[in-house]
Amino acid sequence: MTASPDHSSPSEQTRRALIDAAITLFGEASYHGTSTRSIALRAGTNVASISYHFGGKEALRIACAEAIAERVGKVLGSGEVAPPSSPEQAAALLEKTIRNFVHFILLEQEGANFVPFMMRELIEEGPALDLIYQTTFEPRHRAFCGLWEIATGSPAESDATRIAVFSLIGQVLYFRIGQSLVKKRMEWERFDDSRVALIARGTIANLRAMIAAAREAHHD
Repeated sequence: MTASPDHSSPSEQTRRALIDAAITLFGEASYHGTSTRSIALRAGTNVASISYHFGGKEALRIACAEAIAERVGKVLGSGEVAPPSSPEQAAALLEKTIRNFVHFILLEQEGANFVPFMMRELIEEGPALDLIYQTTFEPRHRAFCGLWEIATGSPAESDATRIAVFSLIGQVLYFRIGQSLVKKRMEWERFDDSRVALIARGTIANLRAMIAAAREAHHD
């Protein structure tokens, strides 16, 4: 896939490069284990640019969380559209969302892999975690649960529905977190479009089976 031309200003490009570098390095070495010098070096700029664009390392950490929230939000949608009018439409929208999320997580992360960053924030209970939860995860998890209710009849805020949605998200994230094991077992050197499409098909098959089981349980 050919990348779109970057028409942003040099200042905005530097800011984005610093965020991408920080997301990667904070994920690899932790927030406290990453120096501003290493971030600037990876971004191809000078240390002073961190203060210029963000005011300091802590503010850069928050900017990373905001960037992740924005990028994930573009993939998963705002959740503020009119709800589907039928179970079939809701199921189709669930499938589309999962397929887009699989592709994004495994192939399209705009220069930075945010999953290790998020894992670090979970372990450290860092300030970025609350921001991402409040602005991105919670509202979209709630919206996904709403779609699940339409698709299956199971109440959106029931324990069963929320756990089902968590399990779907977890399936997708595993392929990123455990990618080295997946590639070894599958005898793949890398993820590409065809292999990611195969992963998406498997995840969608699981989704369909879960929807069928939830519908059956609701009608019992």
